[in-house]
Amino acid sequence: MRRMKFPKRYVIVVLTFICTCVCYVERVGFSIAYTIAADAAGVNQSNKGTILSTFYYGYACSQVPGGWAAQKIGGRRVLLLSFVLWSLTCALVPLDPNRVTMLVIARLLVGVAQGFIFPSIHTVLAQWVPPHERSRSVSLTTSGMYLGAAAGMLVLPSLVKFRGPQSVFLAEAALGAMWSLLWFKYASDPPRSEHPKATAAGFGESLLPIKASMQKLKVGDGGSSVRTAKIPWRRIFFSLPVWAIVVNNFTFHYALYVLMNWLPTYFEQGLQLSLQDMGSSKMMPYLNMFIFSNIGGVVADHLITRRILSVTMTRKLLNTIGFVVASFALMALPFFRTSVGAVFCSSLALGFLALGRAGFAVNHMDIAPRYAGIVMGVSNTAGTLAGIVGVDLTGRLLEAAKTAHSDLLSPDSWRSVFSIPGYLCIFSSIVFLLFSTGERIFD
Repeated sequence: MRRMKFPKRYVIVVLTFICTCVCYVERVGFSIAYTIAADAAGVNQSNKGTILSTFYYGYACSQVPGGWAAQKIGGRRVLLLSFVLWSLTCALVPLDPNRVTMLVIARLLVGVAQGFIFPSIHTVLAQWVPPHERSRSVSLTTSGMYLGAAAGMLVLPSLVKFRGPQSVFLAEAALGAMWSLLWFKYASDPPRSEHPKATAAGFGESLLPIKASMQKLKVGDGGSSVRTAKIPWRRIFFSLPVWAIVVNNFTFHYALYVLMNWLPTYFEQGLQLSLQDMGSSKMMPYLNMFIFSNIGGVVADHLITRRILSVTMTRKLLNTIGFVVASFALMALPFFRTSVGAVFCSSLALGFLALGRAGFAVNHMDIAPRYAGIVMGVSNTAGTLAGIVGVDLTGRLLEAAKTAHSDLLSPDSWRSVFSIPGYLCIFSSIVFLLFSTGERIFD
């Protein structure tokens, strides 16, 4: 009987999905393990915010270099190197809230290593995935973040309870090592397509300017000359469609990182709920992101392939719906004082933010398939700055609120925490409506 063989691009997409899943197990895992260890050690909210935000300083520094490295030596190699580096850091560094310098250095290293991941993924997917499959491929890949976060929220609090906070680091390092072996064995660079339509769409091309992107141009005597593709840095940084992506990436990650890093504190101290006692409900916000991210990708590809809407209108529609609904859910969150209400609002907010990714997040490959990793690096730098600002600012807001109200039980203590990303969502959706496009603008 003949074995069915899946196209290689499906293998690549599945592996990148698992990649993002493991990365977000690590991020959620650190926030859970550190929150429990820091609370036991009596660390205040402001200092907790500083440590939790340290990751994003390293992450911001390596976004654009990550896109450049993926462009120069290949996303496949850079992705593998990144995973090996952060996995080793998790395996070797102990979790001790009293050793602040060591924790800061470790989180910076993990942040730098993981900063290469998403620019590399976008470079790889732009090489392997044809235009009509990009929405659902990118949505599936990025939805791994949310499934990983959901799995982390479900499993890791119990792991901390029975094995201690350090066990989270070891489990994450083991997952990273296993994925690295899978990627090393099954990933490869794509064959260069000679089909003119595929090349024009930016599909099937190697994006490396040194080797495969060297294009032969016919000259008058029938000979050929070779030119090397140059990265149009100036055009990228002054492009309004790129800035529309950047603004929305900032807002998306501001909301995501604030909730990811501070939901454990909100449940534990704001609502007096034990994460261990909440059961599977605590994973619902991230599970909802996983579901809505894939719904957004399927809907976007359906609208585009059936010619119901143009690429531009599809991106704007899904981005607007996602961000506007999320803004109302975020601003309503502190008024719900039960576990059911809090889980519902946070699930609604994160779910519709994930739906919005079928708008702005796929847009990198619409406007610049050849430079998808570079544009993703620029965009994700803004998203990472949102993590630095949002996570640290939240700690300061809560510390100030705790001083004013003596505890974190009051809705007033959390209102500004959730209203800031709510207002940002409305602003960002307007920017995307005005300046984004689904047309290719970089050759």
